[in-house]
Amino acid sequence: MGTTDMQRLDIQPLSEQKPERAALRYRLGWLVAIWLGSVLALGIVAMGFHLLMHAAGLHS
Repeated sequence: MGTTDMQRLDIQPLSEQKPERAALRYRLGWLVAIWLGSVLALGIVAMGFHLLMHAAGLHS
């Protein structure tokens, strides 16, 4: 009964954990996916503004 929660669950501080290559690839994959999604969303919004401005008679 003398074990703490950290000992029982084998939890290490983040500074002592070593990320595995697969986990790193997984996280980088999500980073790239979220970045691409945000760029795509920004492009869709910009195209929408472009179409609205064109419909209002504002041409470049």
